[in-house]
Amino acid sequence: MAGTAASQDRSLMEPAGTEGGAAPASAPGQRQRAHALAQYFPILEWGRSYNGAVLTRDLVAAVVVTIMLIPQSLAYALLAGLPPVVGLYASILPLVAYAIFGTSRTLAVGPVAVVSLMTASAAGAVAAQGTALYLEAAITLAALSGIMLAVLGLLRMGFLANLLSHPVISGFITASGILIATSQLKHILGVGAGGDTWPAMLGGIAAAIDQINPWTLAIGVPATLFLFWVRKGLKPLLVRLGLTQHAADIVAKAGPVAAVAATIVAALALDLGARGVNLVGAIPQGLPPFALPSTNPDLIAQLWVPALLISIIGFVESVSVAQTLAAKRRQRIAPNQELIGLGASNIASAFSGGYPVTGGFARSVVNFDAGAETPAAGAYTAVGIALAGLFLTPLLFSLPIATLAATIIVAVLSLVDLKTPGQLWRYSKADFAAHMVTIVITLLAGVELGVIAGVAVGLLLYLWRASRPHAAIVGRVPETEHFRNIDRHDVFTVPHVLSIRIDESLTYLNARWLEEYVLEEVADRPAVRHVILMCSAVNEIDASGLESLEAINHRLADAGIGLHLSEVKGPVMDRLNRTDFVAELSGRVFLSQNRAFRELAANGGPPEVPPSDMARGMI
Repeated sequence: MAGTAASQDRSLMEPAGTEGGAAPASAPGQRQRAHALAQYFPILEWGRSYNGAVLTRDLVAAVVVTIMLIPQSLAYALLAGLPPVVGLYASILPLVAYAIFGTSRTLAVGPVAVVSLMTASAAGAVAAQGTALYLEAAITLAALSGIMLAVLGLLRMGFLANLLSHPVISGFITASGILIATSQLKHILGVGAGGDTWPAMLGGIAAAIDQINPWTLAIGVPATLFLFWVRKGLKPLLVRLGLTQHAADIVAKAGPVAAVAATIVAALALDLGARGVNLVGAIPQGLPPFALPSTNPDLIAQLWVPALLISIIGFVESVSVAQTLAAKRRQRIAPNQELIGLGASNIASAFSGGYPVTGGFARSVVNFDAGAETPAAGAYTAVGIALAGLFLTPLLFSLPIATLAATIIVAVLSLVDLKTPGQLWRYSKADFAAHMVTIVITLLAGVELGVIAGVAVGLLLYLWRASRPHAAIVGRVPETEHFRNIDRHDVFTVPHVLSIRIDESLTYLNARWLEEYVLEEVADRPAVRHVILMCSAVNEIDASGLESLEAINHRLADAGIGLHLSEVKGPVMDRLNRTDFVAELSGRVFLSQNRAFRELAANGGPPEVPPSDMARGMI
């Protein structure tokens, strides 16, 4: 497998037309045009090396993912408050679009739990579930999300996803998992309960507890327990029975299909529909219809913010999965092109009656483990889902809703991470705060406010940390040229030289802090005659930072103290040389901290600066 992947990767790097002899004179221009086109259509790259062996592996992976995706698609549409068939619609054309535009070889695109929850929240704010306007809002969300993702990709703005830190993403996914699982309890119990927040959901279930349908409970609880056992216990059992690890893993992933089949048989045998058990009912048979998103300005104005949040969350989740799987095969993805690929998938979903989609973790791992080699596996999966829509939907008429709810609960509880809060508390109180604020706000106020609050807290904490950067008084480690923090190491210092290492770029956020810090340290040391700012970690000095350096220089000069810089990086020094700061500096600029300390330690009087050195701005 590794050798095959490596050979394919090498073949993708070989220019077309060079095999078997020299390329014609026009080949360089043709290759350049082909490469430019392939940047936006990655299928042109991997498609060149496609062969029968790759086709076989892609087909096998497609069959496995199709079996897994059918119940998931129905379940996630239910979670989004949409008819189950919409989940199938969102699992056909989006996969084909990603196969053309996506760069990950194994990412499986389709409905996912978190995006389904966000869709339900956004569409529920403008219409009631079950209405035509609700479905129109979901389709419009997919279109808006697709357009936003595609535009961001064309503008090469994939870096915007960095606004969401890992603690914020982790907190949001954990809270979303709790919300999703709680929202499905009503289907397990067979009661009517609503609510968009955790307290509202729990309150609704508590108020309807006396309305529990025992037949629904008899389906929902065993299905949930069975699926939990399948996730943890079926694979070891199959291995003990003689299956290979790989085969056992694939069979275990198909557990939801067994739950679907068994509960359909039970519903028919016991006539559960007549006993108050909610069934999926009639699902339209056929291929996805052509649909048009709304152009109503009022509806778009209500949906564009949720669409943006769905886009960012979906992109971050998708890219994280894609990068993880690509690294295992020493492949790579292009984040900006991934934006275009996901954008095309969502636009395709909108025009085929679906709702927002992104790359799913569980499906992608199954696709990877099943041996998928190219995005064509996703296209073959789309064919499988289309065939299911044409021929299998009548068989799902008697599928209990409780089974789909059990599928969702088991899937999303794996998203709930109870270890991260403790780890963050021990490592970074600021990141812990961002994590917990995201969880609490998401649970109490809903998914949209949770994401916004998490981003806001993360940015505020970043600004707070940046405004108070780390700086240390340093001394020389004996018998070396290294300088370390005097509070952490036994180092050599002299009373009349104060060496301060600055561990952050100097910007408007921290310039005033540095000025106060230096002057306070000098005030506490009456013997100081020289101050050295060690700038090895300073990558930038903006106008505010420069102004503070000038103020420090003048204040120290008035006190008869020389200000010196050491280990200034080339680009930073280039900018300083374009100002009057170097000429007005009361001290010198040294290439190394060791030289600065050695020369100034031997000079206890006022600094003496040779004119030639000042002209160069570097000693």
